[in-house]
Amino acid sequence: MEWRKCYLDVIMVPLGLIVNIGYHLWLWHKVRTQPHTTIIGINASGRRNWVNTMLKDNEKKNILAVQSLRNTIMGSTLMATTSILLSSGLAAVISSTYSVKKPLNDAVYGAHGEFMVALKYVTLLTLFLFSFLCHSLSIRFINQVNILINTPQDPMSLVTPEYISEILERGFILNTVGNRLFYGALPILLWIFGPVLVFLCTITMVPVLYNLDVVFTSSNKGKMINANQNRDFV
Repeated sequence: MEWRKCYLDVIMVPLGLIVNIGYHLWLWHKVRTQPHTTIIGINASGRRNWVNTMLKDNEKKNILAVQSLRNTIMGSTLMATTSILLSSGLAAVISSTYSVKKPLNDAVYGAHGEFMVALKYVTLLTLFLFSFLCHSLSIRFINQVNILINTPQDPMSLVTPEYISEILERGFILNTVGNRLFYGALPILLWIFGPVLVFLCTITMVPVLYNLDVVFTSSNKGKMINANQNRDFV
């Protein structure tokens, strides 16, 4: 009898998680092997060039560097604040004496037991907390870059452009991981209303993220430009 109530949760939710994790493993492999075919790889290359440019003409561009890093810190701070506020709200719901599952029993498919409802909220809370942790660490690394990028360059110093680029890259990687955890909480949030929505939301998010993460290669762009030029010439 219990299996009949939760078989959708056992099938749909892990399947959605497998699709989401599989896509991000593929994206990680793509970034490692073909970085210039992804937004993440191109942005990482651009940030390294940006650090070198700021350090070469630091006397004129130090204010620009600080302002650019400050804008990034503000974005991470906003996401961290949102994550911790949602975590606080979920913690209040979990600790509340009011049974949050009562209004949903007749409106959702899947299991409605006390354990399953607690699992849904605890999973969602965990994602938001890890998102907050990643954004907090991202702010820490970018704050370090904010100071190091304006230090005088000394041939004997350990603060080299490569070191600053590495610290900045760690900050942006943590920022990206925090954002992806925050996005991944959306299917889990819909799990409250049923496991079918988890799978549907996941297979909808993957194509959207794919279009945001992958870019055309230069060869494809060249072919498109040549085709347009040949068409105009004809």
